[in-house]
Amino acid sequence: MEKEEMILTITNEMSNNLTNYQLELLKNVLIIKFQNIEITVLTDEIKKKEEQNTNEKFINSFLSAKEIEGCSQRTISYYKENIQRLISKLEKPIKGITTEDIRNYLSNYKETNNCGSVTIDNIRRVFSSFFAWLEDEDYIIKSPVRRIHKVKAASIIKETFTDENIEKMRDECKNIRNLAIIELLISTGMRVGELVNLNIEDINFEDRSCIVQGKGNKQREVYFDARTKIHLMQYLNIRKDDNKALFVSKNKPHQRLSISGIELIVRKIGVKTDVNRVHPHKFRRTLATMAIDKGMPIEQVQKLLGHVKIETTMHYAMVNQNNVKISHRKYIG
Repeated sequence: MEKEEMILTITNEMSNNLTNYQLELLKNVLIIKFQNIEITVLTDEIKKKEEQNTNEKFINSFLSAKEIEGCSQRTISYYKENIQRLISKLEKPIKGITTEDIRNYLSNYKETNNCGSVTIDNIRRVFSSFFAWLEDEDYIIKSPVRRIHKVKAASIIKETFTDENIEKMRDECKNIRNLAIIELLISTGMRVGELVNLNIEDINFEDRSCIVQGKGNKQREVYFDARTKIHLMQYLNIRKDDNKALFVSKNKPHQRLSISGIELIVRKIGVKTDVNRVHPHKFRRTLATMAIDKGMPIEQVQKLLGHVKIETTMHYAMVNQNNVKISHRKYIG
């Protein structure tokens, strides 16, 4: 495109917003400013490459911001995976993505992957966080996700472990390490990510407590019972390694157990005992439910679990229906 043609295009586009006198001034300014500038028409290949570089810059900057905020690597990976999948599917610069683009993407994703409303809403929340950040940083004028509301999902009562389930899993533990893991999960309700980051020095056996690093790098104190204390001490007494981690692999070089390592251990225990859907988070939900059922104030349960919002605690704690029946007869019937 020649300079004269570009100047004409600009003035034509501004003609509805400026007077003839202002248009003439604009034209003169453009002529002067473009005088020593060489204009090169970008090829489609160069444009696409620049768009890709800009997209990558936005995504990396966003992920860095999330890391600074204290998000876990698992959360950051989840953000990255979903955002990159969106960009790859749309094949558009991020600045050009519209509300309709995202609506269609979510709809197609749900149909193609046959997933539920909860999954779709989780993806929507990722996009909402990303584009809201772009808006806050003045990279875009307005987030295209603003008009895409929360996806409603049916309220499902999630299972918790029964007392019988817990006893069967305890009996199945063939080594003291796995038993100590089960006991610590059920008595503290800590997250699996918090458990794998624990070091031996974090455990206060006298007070039966430990400090865990929760979401957002927030620390809180959690507590365990006497049974857990005994099994933890038995486990540590047979350890021959010098790893500072609380739980390590059985084989040399005795490395710190990972989240996937803990998940595999409890899953295998569940399979052997025929207990349905055994995973670390279920121990957390079970503790919350037991605490509520036994009369612990919801605010204290919230503090114990490290929840910012009490609504989250209520979602975790599934009140025993039999207790509802007893309370109804006590207070009403």
